[in-house]
Amino acid sequence: FHWNDIYALPRRNQPQRPGELSGGRSCSGNPRSRSIRFKSGQSQIIVNIDALKQEHSSPNVSDTLTFRNIRVVYSDEQGAGPVHALEDINLSVAAGEFVSVIGPSGCGKSTLLRVAADLEKPTAGQVLVGGETPKAARLQRRVGFVFQDAALLEWRRILQNIALPLELKGVRRPEREKVAVDLINLVGLTGFERSYPRQLSGGMRQRAAIARAMSTEPEVMLMDEPFGALDQITRDRLNLELLVLSEQNRITVVFVTHSIHEAVLLSDRVFVMTPRPGHICGELNVSLPRPRSLKIRQTEEFLELVKQGTTLLQQAFL
Repeated sequence: FHWNDIYALPRRNQPQRPGELSGGRSCSGNPRSRSIRFKSGQSQIIVNIDALKQEHSSPNVSDTLTFRNIRVVYSDEQGAGPVHALEDINLSVAAGEFVSVIGPSGCGKSTLLRVAADLEKPTAGQVLVGGETPKAARLQRRVGFVFQDAALLEWRRILQNIALPLELKGVRRPEREKVAVDLINLVGLTGFERSYPRQLSGGMRQRAAIARAMSTEPEVMLMDEPFGALDQITRDRLNLELLVLSEQNRITVVFVTHSIHEAVLLSDRVFVMTPRPGHICGELNVSLPRPRSLKIRQTEEFLELVKQGTTLLQQAFL
């Protein structure tokens, strides 16, 4: 519990009552104020039970991903001082929700995803994935990660790349290849099963990376600017495909981007981060109807949300 929930009080002179412990110590409860009073010597403390329950209660069962008071500090081996990447990050993502994180370069957006994926350890705070630690979620293949680069293995064919997580999991070859073929069809790569990554365009490689991340049926998909290096036409097409995939499969998505237009198009909520040390400085609720198409970007509602998001970004630098 926090000391904010405990109040040190001078002990009043009063006779011994039921519940008094040996050595002048006692414990009593007040059902009306929902508190417990402990006495010892010349002092006593009152503990607020409701505050303790809230602090130590299990996460909301509807929350798939929770960040609590996350702080990440990197030590500088060259002696220039520590680098504070993240500070006091508190964020909860509900099951099936699509959330975007936007902010200036170097504010810790990628670090936030890496902490959730158990690729980095926070200096302080706690991350829960479905109520478990990131390490437990990673070992159970409950988290998928799509990087800025497709990061496919050049010596493996597309089918083999997509089936790789299942291969590492020990799934038999016929079963994992069936899953890979189904995902290839799902992301529109039919006919390229035997191709190598070098034979595919940038957009096609990113589709393969998304299919690979989906191969273990993760509860959470972490996406670190997956379309940032693509041309606008390809980016728009993949945005639409991602919308369909996330809605059909009810995957919880945390999507990092530099584009407020992209964030509003895809998301249920958009979180804005400040420059380093990064923390959440604003939240934008996107109430646009689903399913969405590119035409929604021409509506007044969409443009108003983009305006609000742009204002939040500008305020982040103040």
